[in-house]
Amino acid sequence: MMTKRNKIIYWISRIWLALGVLSTGAVPLFKGKRGAAGVGSITHLRYPTYLITRRGVWKILGVIAVLIPKFPLLKEWTYGGFFFVMSGTIFSQIALGNSVNEIFPALALLILTVVSWHFRPADSKIISVYQ
Repeated sequence: MMTKRNKIIYWISRIWLALGVLSTGAVPLFKGKRGAAGVGSITHLRYPTYLITRRGVWKILGVIAVLIPKFPLLKEWTYGGFFFVMSGTIFSQIALGNSVNEIFPALALLILTVVSWHFRPADSKIISVYQ
């Protein structure tokens, strides 16, 4: 049984995570490959521009997966995907020698991913479902 404190932490982190990932996925996607938000951020990290569409679509689908009820295995994979995307972005930023201001958004989303994953309810955990 989740305590009230843990529920509050879970819901706040989950909502902020969903908003953050949705904005980082949707803004470049809807501005298109020629939009400054899309090409600028991807080429700055030295990634190919075709990743704009793929990352955008997968992030939006990931937000849906995190927000819908049930499907603990899907949620587990989604949290893992968010973790690898955000940590990969952080490592890319560090490798390029970028400032903390440029690293902070991905770091904040990484922290929200871990907090939301950690405080998720028992019925969203694979272990409790299959025991």
